[in-house]
This record gives sequence, C-alpha cells and structure tokens, in this order.
Amino acid sequence: MSAHDAHPARDEPALPLTGVRVVEFTHMVMGPTCGMMLADLGAEVIKIEPVQGDNTRRLKGSGAGFFTMFNRNKKSLPVNLQDPRGIELVLKLIATADIVSENFKAGTMARLGLDYATLSKLNERLIYVSHKGFLPGPYQHRTALDEVVQMMGGLAYMTGPEGRPLRAGAAVNDIMGGMFGAMGAMAALLERQRTGRGQEVQSALFENNVFLVGHHMMQYAVTGKPAAPMPSRISAWAVYDVFTVKDGEQIFLAVVSDTQWKLFCDAFGFADLAADARLAGNNDRVEARAWLMPILRERLASEPAAAIAARFEAHGLPYAPIAKPQDLFDDPHLAATGGLAEIALPQDGAGSGAGNAHAKVPLLPITLGGRRPGVRIDPPALGAHGAQLLETLGLSATQIAALTEAGVVGPVN
Repeated sequence: MSAHDAHPARDEPALPLTGVRVVEFTHMVMGPTCGMMLADLGAEVIKIEPVQGDNTRRLKGSGAGFFTMFNRNKKSLPVNLQDPRGIELVLKLIATADIVSENFKAGTMARLGLDYATLSKLNERLIYVSHKGFLPGPYQHRTALDEVVQMMGGLAYMTGPEGRPLRAGAAVNDIMGGMFGAMGAMAALLERQRTGRGQEVQSALFENNVFLVGHHMMQYAVTGKPAAPMPSRISAWAVYDVFTVKDGEQIFLAVVSDTQWKLFCDAFGFADLAADARLAGNNDRVEARAWLMPILRERLASEPAAAIAARFEAHGLPYAPIAKPQDLFDDPHLAATGGLAEIALPQDGAGSGAGNAHAKVPLLPITLGGRRPGVRIDPPALGAHGAQLLETLGLSATQIAALTEAGVVGPVN
C-alpha cells in the first residue's frame, strides 16, 4: 500500500467501478467533480497536472476549498504537456485507460493532440468526457463560468429579489455539470459492453443551468404567467417562510397541507385560526397570506427557536434551523450516518496556511447496499503516486529521475 493511501480498504465488496481507469485533464470544479464521482465509485482516477501543480491548489477566498473537496480518491502525475516527451508519456497512460476527462477551453486538447478525434483512432473503446461552457452551437465559442450561465440561464433572476439577480450560493452548475459528465461516462461504459466501442460524452454549464430552471419554464408553459423570483413568488403554501423569533434567532417553518395546518394550530394553541373558515383550505390560506403571516410572525416572535423546533419535531412538521456551512461539521445526523469522512489536507498550495492537518469532507449523497462510498485516498499532494504510475509504464527510477531533472515531469513520489 502506498503511503498516500491513508484509508486502507476494509473487507468489503468491490465498488461498482473497480477496475476502470480514468485519466483526467481537469481543473477548478466541473471536471474534477466528474473525476471525484467516478473515483468515489471505485475507479482509478489519475489527475494529470502541470509540473507546478494545478492552479486550483493555490486559490484563495471562495476557491480555497475547491481542490480539497473535488480531488479525493485520485492519484497525481505532474507532466509538462508542452514537451513532446510529456505528450508521449500521457499517450502511453491513455492507452491503458477506459475514460479520459477534460474541461479546458475549446481547442486546447486538439492543439495537444489529445482530443477525442485523435485518441479514438488509437483506441476505439475509449470514452472521452468533455466539460464545456456550452454544447456545440452558436454559443460554443464563448467563455463561460458558473455565474455567467446563472445570469443568462434564468437562475440568478429566480434567486434574487426583483431587479437584483443573485447567483446561487454554491457552484451548482459546475458541480452538477461534473455529475452529468460522470453519468454520461457510466452510461457510455454500459453501452460499450454491448457495442465494443467508446464514444464522446459532452456536458455543459449552460445546458445544465437550463435543466435546473426547467420547472420554471414549464410553469410559464402551463399557466401563461412568468415565474416570479423566489423572494417575491406566490408560494404554493401559506406557511413556507423564515421567521425571526426570540433573541433575533431565525428558523424556517413550513405548513404545506390541511392536515399539517391542523397539527400546527393544535401544537401552538391557535384554536381561533383553526376555526376560521377563511383559512379552511391551503389555497384559502395562500390567498390570506397578506393578513395571516403578520399574525403568525407576531405570535411566534417571543418563542425561542429551540422550543418552536421541538414542537414542530414532535408533531412531524417540516422545519429547519438556519445553518452556515461550517455548522455542518458538527451536525449530529451527519455524524451518526457517516456522511462526513476524515481526510488529510494537502500541505501545499492553499492548504498550507490553514493550520489544520485534517478535516471532515462530505461524501457522495448515496448509499450502495447500505454503505457510503468513502475516502480511499486523500486529496493528493503534487506527484503523489506519480513514480508508481511511471513505473507501470516501464520507466526505471533512473529514467524517471532524468525526466524530472529535464522538467518533463514534476516532482513524483
């Protein structure tokens, strides 16, 4: 076992993608998410990095967690792709691969001779996943980012108040675009079993965003009325809001059926509201929101959030504390169900200044036969497993040292 495999496999059944080899040329979020999903499901994922390392390793601010989150269960091989000897190395590696994944600008992989048209001639069984801003068409030349497509794809409009488009608070298109890339790769693996041939899979930020707002598009198609942004929408339910309660705490409360309305009124002693004929049905209560909500806010304002939560819990009513991302490290449900797994933080790039050697990371939100696919390999230091990979290609320690000295490969261990 390599020193980098900090999470030895227990006596468990093999993961679904065990035996599948992936070579990825990715950075930032979208491409790495695809590789992470395939890796979590058992694939061997080899991350080809520049000799100085993926720039994502060194991001600050909101990007500081990108590398650590989306690069677990991978091996790192830093290679200079501007050197013909570097290209020769990755071509040898790709010859052993089932899947190649990339998310660079259109034309980049073709200039390197690493595009699907070129590689498929060498291996007709190869599956090639491209993650781009747009699927082929009039927009494909544009440079896209998650925020760009949120703005042009209606998501920012739906998130912010009227006249103030606001991006979602997570890289939703990048992450889901990578997920759809992984889904396409797995579908292509199944099809290859039948046809014996690989194919190119394409996933794109813009089309992903359009899929996310599709139900709002259909709302317009069904009703003939444009969907209002979330802050000013006409809710389908009367009580579906954040309430500010005692000591300024906030809690989200939902009452989404006639049965729940009766339970809610019983729980809080609101017999007068339960008996009010104007509030008999859900649609009646939606129509009454203008005068009903101020009454509810006033009555609940003096209640502690914990006491309200306890009553909602006891009556099976939906509620939620308003959590911050860092609060989730201590979430009792995640702790009890194994939803977070410990990883070693990379001690290069952005990870070097954090002061923490380890952290807990969210796992894929699925179970397979009752088990959560976990962390087998920590987010790799630059070149982790690189020497081992090069040795499998037939290179000796002397040859590896010479290539390192020449700058064809970066530091490997």
